[in-house]
Amino acid sequence: MIFKRIAPAKGLEKWIECYWVIENDDPQPVRQKILPDGFPEIIFHYGDHYRICLQNTWEQQSRQLLAGQISTHFLLENTGRSGVLGIKTRPTMLHHFFQLDMQQYTDRVVDLEQAIGQGLQTLCPLTDEAVDHDRWIDQCNDKLLQLLQQLHIQGSPVDDAVDMILARNGMVAVSDIRENLGMGERQLERLFKKQVGLTPKYFARIIRFSTIFRLIEKGDSSWAGLAYESGYYDQAHFIRNFQAFTGEDPSRYGFDEKTMANFFLKKKS
Repeated sequence: MIFKRIAPAKGLEKWIECYWVIENDDPQPVRQKILPDGFPEIIFHYGDHYRICLQNTWEQQSRQLLAGQISTHFLLENTGRSGVLGIKTRPTMLHHFFQLDMQQYTDRVVDLEQAIGQGLQTLCPLTDEAVDHDRWIDQCNDKLLQLLQQLHIQGSPVDDAVDMILARNGMVAVSDIRENLGMGERQLERLFKKQVGLTPKYFARIIRFSTIFRLIEKGDSSWAGLAYESGYYDQAHFIRNFQAFTGEDPSRYGFDEKTMANFFLKKKS
């Protein structure tokens, strides 16, 4: 299986976390667990369909998808050969570019055209199984830069809050965010849910959780050390939080396995 991350063009770094490619010619169905990372996605399948299980029910996905924030793990399974191109967006990008109320897409993966309608014309749907990845990404960069110029997006306090949470790896109190922005708790939560899809507290929890994977990548194998470095009160709190997001104890989780979840959370190229 091929996993690849590609940085966005200059000028899109604030809005695109990365482009990504997953390919696998083996048609044997493999069930994979997808974990929260705090970044919504636009996804195009040029291989065979995938099946998804979000709430105990399996269904076949369409080829062009929008995935909102997820609050816990869900399952994916290929039905044949995998060929997937994705755009991992920054947390507020879909709200600013397509005026989406992101709380309507929390814990949902929906047909892209259903979600953004005419906005689909600004992207590059895939129609050919023989995809030139670099050319497709160049086209997406060009069209998204054109759209950005047309929109004249004004930054919002939520963007500042997101930047603060990401810069501190989720280890920041909501009270500190509110004080920094000069904003009331209810107003911040209402705007954050609309533009990101989660409350600021829960988003910070996801970002702190995702930090664990990058710390492990650096070679720290001590659970107590990981708990401390990722800002948990103690090892027991760290384990409970990990179980809440993955459904597994960290000692049983396959951090070294070549899976979609590890690819996204370790942020490997």
